[in-house]
Amino acid sequence: MSAASNELTTKYRVISLFSGGMGLDLGLEATGRFEIIACVEKEAAFCETIRKNQAAGRLSPGMRVFEADINCMSPATLLDAVGLRRSEVDLVVGGPPCQSFSTAGKRRTVQDPRGTLLWQFLRFVEHIQPRFFLMENVRGLLSAALRHRPIAERPDKGGRILDPDEQPGSVVRLFAADLQRVPEARYHMDCFEVNAVNYGAPQIRERAIFIGNRYNAVVDFPDPTHGPAGANDERRQPANLFEEMAQPLKPWATLRDAIGDLHEPSPVVLDFSPRKKAFLVQVPPGSNWRSLPEDVQRESMGRAWFAKGGRSGWWRRLTFDLPCPTLVTMPNHASTSLCHPVETRALSIREYARVQEFPDDWQFAGTVAEQYAQVGNAVPVRLGRVAGDAVAGALDALAARNGSPYAKAPLDYRVVYVQSHVRTRQWYKDGAAFVWEDGAENDKATYAAPRTLRKVNALQ
Repeated sequence: MSAASNELTTKYRVISLFSGGMGLDLGLEATGRFEIIACVEKEAAFCETIRKNQAAGRLSPGMRVFEADINCMSPATLLDAVGLRRSEVDLVVGGPPCQSFSTAGKRRTVQDPRGTLLWQFLRFVEHIQPRFFLMENVRGLLSAALRHRPIAERPDKGGRILDPDEQPGSVVRLFAADLQRVPEARYHMDCFEVNAVNYGAPQIRERAIFIGNRYNAVVDFPDPTHGPAGANDERRQPANLFEEMAQPLKPWATLRDAIGDLHEPSPVVLDFSPRKKAFLVQVPPGSNWRSLPEDVQRESMGRAWFAKGGRSGWWRRLTFDLPCPTLVTMPNHASTSLCHPVETRALSIREYARVQEFPDDWQFAGTVAEQYAQVGNAVPVRLGRVAGDAVAGALDALAARNGSPYAKAPLDYRVVYVQSHVRTRQWYKDGAAFVWEDGAENDKATYAAPRTLRKVNALQ
């Protein structure tokens, strides 16, 4: 057997932290290159999900499941339990819950960042010293500040200049600085801003992917493989005869691709109230509150009707002909509605799982709300697979060097933007609401092609 073929049969050992519903882990295993040897999860219902699927043969029978609060757990105990020593784990993965960094809600101050779950992830990396780590989080983490200054008190509103810990990106800068100080294992880290829809997932979901290693390797995330209608027309042509033509993009996957063939006699649903359904029944597929009469808009939205932005989710009815918006943990809120295209109800648990690309036989334990939380918070399985392929390729390259570090350390950590922001379609213009009609041409409601394909910045 050649060295190259031996590399492709190697399964790299993974410890999973904050495992949740196992979306990231399933994506890694889908590459055929990783074996999850242990996972750590705090929530009892989530652990029951993991155990049920392991008992059914959908996960490795040898994987250890630790139901524990990571704040109170010793990484040394974890290593002892799986029979490994420091530096023998190939990959530590996880998505530390960091809702305070999301741009979807009000950002909160990080009083003691080294006590947050982000730094608990770093604590495990520091002790385990894996060859690589893979951390996933909300994209807003990259711009989050250690201390939040209210907008009304910022310099452009007449306030004093921002302190260093109030500067955008100060959370990640401190994390990177602490990563540099890991004893005996200086890590390089590359950060990627990506969107799952651009890799074939039927969901628009922006995420930040952090890939670190202790071998001075520079890792790259692949270019998108999918795009909106017309995206190929706007792709850059080769500058000369020696430059390769970019591979044509496949069309985005849609909600129809995900759930169009799904038939559930008794769907499990965290549904809308009768009052909410009375408004949603008036909204056509592919539209939102703007399709309601103005008096009904005012009555149903209250003060939110006067707001200037962030209202596209109000009374939103989905369309089969577009990717699903980002899944949330509670689909039945008025302002973040995820209403089925033709039925006046929220998307079901199984439909949620299809959008996240969990296997159809994957079982979820816990209350209905806990099941939605597991699926809604999960890393899209496809995004886990794409990230896993990137890490496996880097580990293979390292194996070809017999584990020898690259001689020259990169000068800076990198933040790489990879078309993560999707320029959403026009909802309203010149007094008219734009509706995405299922099966129609929808010429006036199309998504725009991305303006920036890839941009690399140093993390200063």
